[in-house]
Amino acid sequence: MPHKITLTGSATGPLREYDRYVAFDMREKGSPSAPKGLKKSTFISYTVFVAKKAFNKTGLTKKSIMHEKILIQGEPTLDIPIDECPGEVGVICFQITVLPNKNDKEKNESDAKKEPKQEAPTPSEAQKNMEPTKQEEAQAPVSQPVAKEEKTEVKPIQPEVQQAPTEEKKTEEEKTRLSNQPKGTQDLLNFDDIIVPEEFLKTRPNPEKTQKVIDFVKRTGRLDEPLTIEKDSKVLKDGYRRYIVAKTVKMDKVPVVYEYQK
Repeated sequence: MPHKITLTGSATGPLREYDRYVAFDMREKGSPSAPKGLKKSTFISYTVFVAKKAFNKTGLTKKSIMHEKILIQGEPTLDIPIDECPGEVGVICFQITVLPNKNDKEKNESDAKKEPKQEAPTPSEAQKNMEPTKQEEAQAPVSQPVAKEEKTEVKPIQPEVQQAPTEEKKTEEEKTRLSNQPKGTQDLLNFDDIIVPEEFLKTRPNPEKTQKVIDFVKRTGRLDEPLTIEKDSKVLKDGYRRYIVAKTVKMDKVPVVYEYQK
């Protein structure tokens, strides 16, 4: 029976991105005590799967997840392929939260104590300087508009700086598309461009095997293997079952491996 599980700690491996979710590895200590005659368990490795929307709300990045302490609440599962789940147990995450560090708390408390001490002497200094000279009074109104002009000149530069990272993100997303596809994928081809020979159309793949591939696509969002396509003619050479699955699931683009004409 499925049950809830709670994990705390930091990621022990790099963040892996897929189409609709991300995955990373964590470790937890085993039971503190064991029955007599049995060895104590040391560590258990977990692979956590989190939806991209929930992960983006936390503000975590590929670098910060290795250092931040996080809390995972989810459900263990054993129905995930080994290549996607290197940990001993897979965990489908329902909720992910970032836990505050002790060092940050101590810094905030010390800063809060120091602030009132620094503000205390300011009234006494103001009382000493209650009699400004006429020259200071004349210079004060002149210096204020100059500061305002400098601020207005800086503001139009900000939108230009914000546009640069958005373009870099687009190029990074295009590079990671092939990495999220099955092993051996060389390109993503439009489904409508593939030409199916009559030899395949006359055959009917095994329904049970076809259903297994459909379940895999619904679970992971991608095919388990790429289709073999002839490079120039775009004729299907192998993978007719996965072609039917892509058609039933209504995939716009499919992963392919090119076979060059001899």
